[in-house]
Amino acid sequence: MLWVRYEHGGTVGFGCLDGDEITVHTGTMFEAPAPSGDVIAVSDVKLLIPCLPGKMPGMWNNFHALAEKLGNTAPEEPLYFLKSPSSFIPHGDVIVRPASYDGPVVFEAELGIVIGKMASGVSADHAATHIFGYTCVNDVTAAAILNKDPTFPQWARAKGFDTFGPFGPCIATDIDLAGVSIRAVLNGTERQNYPASDMIFSPEQLVSHLSHDMTLHPGDVIACGTSVGVGSMKETVNTIEISIDGIGTLSNTFRQ
Repeated sequence: MLWVRYEHGGTVGFGCLDGDEITVHTGTMFEAPAPSGDVIAVSDVKLLIPCLPGKMPGMWNNFHALAEKLGNTAPEEPLYFLKSPSSFIPHGDVIVRPASYDGPVVFEAELGIVIGKMASGVSADHAATHIFGYTCVNDVTAAAILNKDPTFPQWARAKGFDTFGPFGPCIATDIDLAGVSIRAVLNGTERQNYPASDMIFSPEQLVSHLSHDMTLHPGDVIACGTSVGVGSMKETVNTIEISIDGIGTLSNTFRQ
């Protein structure tokens, strides 16, 4: 199933996406949602971010291919930062260059894990029961800020600017990640195409590890990290699309 949130006539709702239509549901997405009997055309709504994360942990060095390219060894445990909730924007919205920053702005195509049930100290064997589904994430980064100050890597600032956390357009449940590819297309040219199976830490391992550090709540999203092919958005107007098999395409515009 493909779950979406939307705004229609000033009202926020959610439902299941089926082609060009949304089957409206009542209740809450993570707790026994029920069909209302109404159907709305996708063309009549504005799609919102598909859930409301309290936090988005983002992984660093979680793919073998990129680790090998950078000369990094696989970490013993997940290495992560947190993206600010004010950075989140939905499919179709514009990524805005911060007025305080004139350096390169980088796209990173990533798989996002959506938490569906509170997780605290869970084992990897039971972590799957806490995963509601998966979504597309673009971990936008102000690359020059990361190591601007040699005394303090600025992960939170570089990745937490307003509009630097696009994700969506939907949440796919019951998806088999075997054989799934994660792709980034910038201005019509494919820039990333890598398998989810190359992850160093699987989704279940990520949920387990993080749940021992902090409680994960329904709606939280874990960005699984990226692989080779990341790059800057250099044109005056850029269209960046993140596509994942079985989920769909997250498309946003970045204006210099």
